[in-house]
Amino acid sequence: MKRIVLIALAAALLVSGGAAYAVQRAVDPPGAAGEPVAVSIPQGSSTARIAEILQTEGVVPSARNFRLYVRFKKAGPFQAGDYTLEKRAPFGEIVEALSAGPEIIQDKLTVPEGLTLDQIADRVGKLPGRSAEAFMEAVESGDVRSEFQPENVSLMEGLLFPDTYLLDRTDDELDILKRMVATFDRVAIEAGVPNAGQGGRVTPYEAIIIASLVEREARVPADRGPIARVIYNRLDKGMQLQVDATVLYALGEHKTRVLFKDLEIDSPYNTYKVAGLPPTPIAAPGRAALEAAISPPKNDFLFYVVVKPDGTHAFASTGAGHQANIRQAERNGAR
Repeated sequence: MKRIVLIALAAALLVSGGAAYAVQRAVDPPGAAGEPVAVSIPQGSSTARIAEILQTEGVVPSARNFRLYVRFKKAGPFQAGDYTLEKRAPFGEIVEALSAGPEIIQDKLTVPEGLTLDQIADRVGKLPGRSAEAFMEAVESGDVRSEFQPENVSLMEGLLFPDTYLLDRTDDELDILKRMVATFDRVAIEAGVPNAGQGGRVTPYEAIIIASLVEREARVPADRGPIARVIYNRLDKGMQLQVDATVLYALGEHKTRVLFKDLEIDSPYNTYKVAGLPPTPIAAPGRAALEAAISPPKNDFLFYVVVKPDGTHAFASTGAGHQANIRQAERNGAR
């Protein structure tokens, strides 16, 4: 078959034997192919235009020979887009790649649980062709809203689902935001968030706020449920929540320990000063935190403190028990 192609090309070119040998080298160059090269084929490109691009990029030695090969093989039309081809590759391989269509280049966005909106925007801004500023403009535009977002709440904190997203290069900041919010709504429904308000204890949005506190406070999975229960128990008793993570959110800082002076900050997010829940979530909760906020275990715990270096908490129902846990944490070097 290759011999027939070569004979046909030589006849079409009306060339001498030496020129026919050049065509043979173009169709199936000797030796290994060259280094990869990025080739972009614009929309509406003719075969002649594509051949010129391939010659310019060093993929083929002759645009004319490539056009004749394509005509003989009755190949095409070829698809516009971005390709990675090898220099001096056989014509057959080039035609096969152009017929298969452009590569789909995707970017990976990984958003761990517990990030704030600003932190998520920073990660979006590290993707090619996107910016944190444009992402926050989309967030603040009001064009995208979660179905769990109350009408009087404009801040979308906690309503973007933490996950790993594969994004097409055509996905802009608004597209990314829409996908993250849609994913959050779907997962929240699966976790039972719409049922949170049926008992009248908290609304679905307040359950999301609690889930965000759990996400930021729990350091080991087993502690999520008990921490959620402590929050509910304190709400039932009218106690201040005294959640360190809310103070850090108010400060806009991320540090390992809250100091006594930090507890004096004047903010609706300072749960050492303000009763009840903060006005919005403080971070992006994952599925496990949402489930913990919806179905926490039953107990009478009112206090918790980290007692092990790995972040494990101990829980107590009384102030005396809490003080005993604090002493245990000091002995373990966790405080």
